[in-house]
Amino acid sequence: MTFDTTRRNLLIGGASIATVVALGGIHPAFANAARTKIVVRVDKDLSNLDPANRSGPVDLNVIWSVQQGLISFKPGSTEWELDAAEELEQVSDTEIRFKLRSGLKFTDGYGDLTAEDVKFSFERFIKPDADGKSVTYAKDWSALDRVEVTGPLEGRIILKKPAPALYTIALADGSGRIVSKKAFDKLGKDIATKLIGSGPYVLKEWKPREQFVLEINPDYKGPIQPHFQQIIGKPIGEQKTAEVAFRSGEIDFTAIDPENGKSLAAEPDASVTQIPAIDYVWFGPNIEKPPFNDIRVRQAIRYAVDIDAILQGAYSGLYPRANALLAPSLLGYWKDAPAYARDLDKAKALLTEAGQSAGFKTKLTIEAGARNEAIAQIIQANLAEVGIEVEIEALESAAYWALGNNDASKDLELSLIKYNGKFDPGFQTQWFTSAQVGQWNWQRWKNADFDALHEKGGVTVDPAERAKIYIEAQKLLDESAAFIWVTHNLNAFASRKWLKPGVLPNGNNWLYTAFTEATA
Repeated sequence: MTFDTTRRNLLIGGASIATVVALGGIHPAFANAARTKIVVRVDKDLSNLDPANRSGPVDLNVIWSVQQGLISFKPGSTEWELDAAEELEQVSDTEIRFKLRSGLKFTDGYGDLTAEDVKFSFERFIKPDADGKSVTYAKDWSALDRVEVTGPLEGRIILKKPAPALYTIALADGSGRIVSKKAFDKLGKDIATKLIGSGPYVLKEWKPREQFVLEINPDYKGPIQPHFQQIIGKPIGEQKTAEVAFRSGEIDFTAIDPENGKSLAAEPDASVTQIPAIDYVWFGPNIEKPPFNDIRVRQAIRYAVDIDAILQGAYSGLYPRANALLAPSLLGYWKDAPAYARDLDKAKALLTEAGQSAGFKTKLTIEAGARNEAIAQIIQANLAEVGIEVEIEALESAAYWALGNNDASKDLELSLIKYNGKFDPGFQTQWFTSAQVGQWNWQRWKNADFDALHEKGGVTVDPAERAKIYIEAQKLLDESAAFIWVTHNLNAFASRKWLKPGVLPNGNNWLYTAFTEATA
């Protein structure tokens, strides 16, 4: 989008600049910017702006822009940098000392950011509310014992056990954002829609289902300098609609289907970026349901289904194959994981050995959508060749994900699943533990050794040792033949040539503060 210097826009821009000057001067990062705003497409509207109860990446990306943490992720990296903290020291395996920067202030007159706000913000995760209900992301701080305030700007985070994942899963992430205790006490449940922070942006406007507007916070005193005066977010659910909006110039940045990258890149003033994702897509049986309780049947399915054909037919040959749980960019990536080639003779022999030579009927449950339906149809055709008749059950999103509640997954037979990844391997392994049966472990696989490895990985500080632990855990997943991996996904984005997006390696999270003008 070219900045249109009509009289109307100049008047609006002048008013904005005048306002900033009146509030303390033009922000240094904004003073020489040729463009003052960008319009980004988000795939759904904001939902809950309380960091402890956020609904997903769209909420989180806005929360990150408005609220500070002790630390925050570096642009384009899984590494972190100091934010509200002037100092952060891991004193021991179970103690982290912090010292806040002075002069940090919450918006709307809620005063200085202090160590008491840090204590309140973090301990919320381990203290149920008056109704006895825990926050949505309570698990992120499960290792926390308490936060001790040792001065107005200083304190100690005391853990019940070592927690090496704490930096990426909590402190730098949404669960590490610092909430104003005064604002929380005053606003109560309105904290979900009224975002108070001390960060680089303020949430200037939120018109549900229409747009949100982030604007530079003139009173911000932290180290992370935003570039654009305004970030405007437009919720557009349909990918095709978003791509049309991009082509027409209505938006400057959007996630796209990688398959459409070539045609979009041919557009004037358009740039397309691809980033390998850290998600995990797989399908597998409920191993409590006969005949899937026989490992030979599970192994037969793994040999019968052509994963490479799925990648060609449902992913246009653009997406990388997954052979294990953890993506290549993550600690614990198992580079030597076996890639099972299709072998119908082995599949038929295993079914015969299991007493299933005549085949059987089963149901494959998927979330409705063109790609999932394409995957399901390939699985259906592949399994038909070994005598397994598959009925495809496509559920709308709400009904599909409701299977994670109240043990609803117990009646599943085969299911196709996609989870979003995070930067620590323990986030991924947690969903396959025995405790998750009845919730998100839809294969209902239980293995005490895997559970123990997951727990051990969560408290092991040495990265090399952690990596070995997670590889051993993945070997157990592989031995079970209950999880047939498809892909780690691929993220693709279209943006104006003059725009450099601030996308983190998982693709789902964006640092609006890191969106800048591209250099030639």
